[in-house]
Formats: sequence, structure tokens, C-alpha cells
Amino acid sequence: MFRTAELGQKLSKEEYKRIEPDLRFELHELQRKTRSLGKYPVIIVLAGVDGGGKGDTVKILNEWMDARWVINRAYRPASDEEKERPRFWRYWRDLPPRGQIGLFMSAWYSSPVVDYAHRKISRDELDRHLEQIENFENALADDGALILKFWMHLSRDAQKKRFKSLEKDPDRKWEVNKRDWDNWKRYDQFIEAAERTIMRTNTGKAAWNIIEGSDNRYRRITIGTILRDAMQKKLNAMKNQSAPTLTAGSDISGEQGGEAASLTVFSGLDMAKGLDRNMYKSELRKFQAKMNHLTRKGLKQEMSTIVVFEGPDAAGKGGAIRRVISALDPHHYQILPFAAPTEEERAQHYLWRFWRHLSRAGDVTIFDRSWYGRVLVERVEGFATNAEWQRAYAEINDFEQQLVEHNIVLIKFWVHITKEEQLRRFQEREKTPHKSWKLTDEDWRNREKWDLYSAAAHDMIQYTSTQSAPWVIVEGNDKYYARVKTIRTVCDYLTQALDR
Repeated sequence: MFRTAELGQKLSKEEYKRIEPDLRFELHELQRKTRSLGKYPVIIVLAGVDGGGKGDTVKILNEWMDARWVINRAYRPASDEEKERPRFWRYWRDLPPRGQIGLFMSAWYSSPVVDYAHRKISRDELDRHLEQIENFENALADDGALILKFWMHLSRDAQKKRFKSLEKDPDRKWEVNKRDWDNWKRYDQFIEAAERTIMRTNTGKAAWNIIEGSDNRYRRITIGTILRDAMQKKLNAMKNQSAPTLTAGSDISGEQGGEAASLTVFSGLDMAKGLDRNMYKSELRKFQAKMNHLTRKGLKQEMSTIVVFEGPDAAGKGGAIRRVISALDPHHYQILPFAAPTEEERAQHYLWRFWRHLSRAGDVTIFDRSWYGRVLVERVEGFATNAEWQRAYAEINDFEQQLVEHNIVLIKFWVHITKEEQLRRFQEREKTPHKSWKLTDEDWRNREKWDLYSAAAHDMIQYTSTQSAPWVIVEGNDKYYARVKTIRTVCDYLTQALDR
């Protein structure tokens, strides 16, 4: 695979001086146009063998372009804070917003390649890492990101020569350390890991470019030219692209105004389930005490918990959340309510705002509305295209799988009420001064689309209730019953997780 990157290709100083000024100007102009358009980020991944020129490439690209709008990220081994969250948390956190450029060194490819080369993980484990990387890059590319990946290669002899040269330079000998030489001794294992990595992740949405790294001038011009051409092609495509079709109330097939299915996952629920007041108080105290004990035990074991609440307006999500948090230590939980995204959030992939709020190990995070807005309100109201919300099911499943694989306890509640019960609660809120603020014009508008929201929720549960992250549907017509079922379910999940 790397033979074409071991040909000894070079560029003379004269040729470099002839090409560099025009290339620099073109990149600067393309960066300005990309930022002005503000429709997509440019993500540049710099990987390869030690000494291949990743650092030099970052420096030259910052010199050629306006460094104020370039995000530079180089990753060390994960810190304690980063280890307490899923592997991709720190990469999602650092993504550039639309219109900006991100340069990533030692990023999501570094750990799996190094670990496999050192035989710390098996080939199957490497493939699982690469599958997650491909899902990550596909999600970004499907959202519009331009992704460019450069693998900078040196032959074994060229790498040794580079290290020796750096060690002789008093100003640069610090760039070579014992780890570099240890890796050089495992050169063949690194090449094996690199070949498998490139084969598995070289996709049309995020293709690899293998660059010979022995000559600085050749490497700089080659990378700059590839970047220039890709940015120009992306801009041309955006200019020729017609506006995406946003169709409110689309069904799963993408047809406008499709009628809601007559039968949904909610049709067979026994909505008459209830508890009397005395039983409610007794059960609530019992399970709140149990939850307090379990969450304190989870904190000691650094086991995080995420609880998601979704459901129709006035379903009782807020009341259930209040009963849950009353059993928790305020130092170790947070409630995250989500409404329409802010300007900052709209400049990123829709999952970005949820990734960035993942708590540290041992804490409980409650999401009042969540990432499911993409397949609910954004689908029904036409804020997302058919392609966007349809692919979101797979993106959400991958996101949640990463949470579960990180040993986070993930509990998803859909609190359901009937259309008649919602109307009764709306009318009650209108008449109650301290509750009237909860009722808005938007609530009434959403109610008019009850059937469309029900169909969207049915599809959501059908496509995202997985074995590792199932939905728990709560019969919510009786608030006492709903609150107790919610807390009892959290206790059940925590008990099972702690037993494991």
C-alpha cells in the first residue's frame, strides 16, 4: 500500500518558491469564502508515522491561511476527565463550527493504531474501533462536513534517518524521544495497523490521501494542492445545490402529509393504570430511599447514569423528574432541558450539544427532551429534511451504543398520555394561575398534530429501542402511577448494573 509513498519524491527550492505564493493566496481566498458561506466545517485529519511531518503541516497551513479561523487540536493520552466519558467525547467537543477549519493531530486514529501495533488490542477490537470511527465520520459528512485525511508516510530507513537528523539539531532534538525509537522498532506492526486502518476507513465521504513525507517542500505543496482542490470542489457543489426540501409532517417513506398509522405502539397500553394516594406515598418513599442508596453506590464505583425523558406536552415529565432528583445528592446530578438550538448549536452537528454535556463518572444526568428532537419535532415541523431525520435513527443508535459500551447506565422514558387527558390538563392549566405559564400557543399548535407526533414517536421507538438501550413506555394518565413506575424502573436499572 505504501510503495508509492517511498519513491523519494522531491521538490526543488526554486519550484517551491514558484508554486507557493499562488497556492497560499488561493487557500486564503477559499478559507474566506467558506467562512462567509458558513454552511459546513472543514475537518483535516493528519496522521502517519512518527517524523512524517504532521507538526510541520499544521504550522504551514496556519501560516498560509488566517489562523484566527483555524482550530488546532493535538491529543495526548486521555486525561482522567476524558477517561470518565466515552472515547469520542473529546473529539465531538472540539469540532469546528460551520465555516471554520479544524486541524486534528493524534486524533481518533492514534489510539487504535498504537494499541494494535503494541498488541494491546486484537484485530477484532481494532475493527470495532474503526467501525466507530467510520460511523463518526459518516455522521459528520452526511451533515455536510468536508473531511480530508492525510497519512504521512516514511520508509523504515527514512524514518531512522529523520530521527538521527533531529537528534543532531540542538534546537530540535527534543522532538525525538524513547517512545519514538520504541515505535520504530515496531515499524512492521505499525505498518500492518496502518494498512488495515486505511483499508477499513477509506470511504467516499472521508477518503485517505497517502503522502510521502521525506521532503518538506514536496509534502507541503502536495497537501496544500489537495486541500485547495477539495475546498473549491465543495464550494462549487454548494453553489449548484438547490435548497433542501423541508416537508412538514412527512411519514417514514418521506411522503408529505402521510396519514398516521391507525395502530401504534401506544394503542395497546392500559392507560387506566393508577395508584391511590396512600399507596403512592408509600411506594414513592420506598423507591426514593432505594434510589438514593443505589446512586451513592454508583458514585463510589464511578458508574454514570443518563436518564432521558420524552413524551407529549403535559405528560408529566417535569413532575417525574422532580421526584427523581429529590432522592439524589445535588452535588452529583444535573438536569438538562433542551428546546430549540441556539446559534452556536446550529453551527454544529445536531448531536454536538448533547455530547458536550455528558457528565463525569459517577454523576446522574437527566435530559428533559433530548437528541430525539431530530426524529420528533424536527421531523413533524419540517425543520429537518427527510434524509436528515431518516438517517438520525442509525446515528442515535451508534451514539447510545457508545454510551452503553462506556458502562453508562442509559434509561429512556416515553411518558405517554391520551389525547383526551392532554386536553383536560391543558384546560386545568388555563384555570390555575401558578400553572398557566406552562401552557403556550405552541402547545396548542402541537396538539393539532397529535396523530403526526404519535406516528413519529411510534417510528422512533421502533427504530431506536435496541437491546442495549430499550425504551420504557410509562402509562402517564395517572401521575401517581407514572412517577412510581419511573423511579422503580431507575432502581431496577441501577441494581442490574451494579450487580454486573
